[in-house]
Amino acid sequence: MMNRRDFSAQLAAAAALGAAAPAALAQGGPVEGTHYVRLSQPVNTSAPAGKLDLIEFFSYGCPACFAMEPFLEEWLKKLPADVAFRRVPVGFNANFEAMQRVYYGLESMGKVEALHKRIFTAVHVQRLRLDREADMVSFLNANGVDGAQWAKATKEFHVVTKIAQAKRLGDAYKIDGVPTFGVHGRFFTGTGLAGDHQRALAVTDFLLQRVRKPT
Repeated sequence: MMNRRDFSAQLAAAAALGAAAPAALAQGGPVEGTHYVRLSQPVNTSAPAGKLDLIEFFSYGCPACFAMEPFLEEWLKKLPADVAFRRVPVGFNANFEAMQRVYYGLESMGKVEALHKRIFTAVHVQRLRLDREADMVSFLNANGVDGAQWAKATKEFHVVTKIAQAKRLGDAYKIDGVPTFGVHGRFFTGTGLAGDHQRALAVTDFLLQRVRKPT
């Protein structure tokens, strides 16, 4: 789990929490305040009527988000029809802010799904610096996408607006680390809370069911 403050210290703290979380989770299901957090102030959702709003807060620059991807990819194949899933990139630092522009520029071109895994691999396996515009343009050109068009898109009003909206949404959810899942404006959980990637998704399932049938 990557945090907006001191990454190394926070990762160590998350690891310590993660070591204790699986045993607690196994003892009787997810526990509020341990495996997930209930928001004191609910967040307005943008899901279509009759749908549950599910957000993955992430960044292409986050190693834990990269590690989450194969688990999330399989989990999404079984996502119930009443759940509207979306990704929201966070901007904890300058690198993450640059990756927000990467994401929303590609989204405006309809190219996110085609390049999502490639970008993660480029950053975390090939160690490419895609937070720099010139390098991203070169990467896109090499992958069959017009890099100049992407660079232009990142400066357009709708993309700048999306980035501002992402910041407000992250603040409303009180997101302090990624990967984190925001569930219908009411709860959030993530690897640092649940203990590992698979447990984070299991807790997310639990929270979706809780929203469907509040107790």
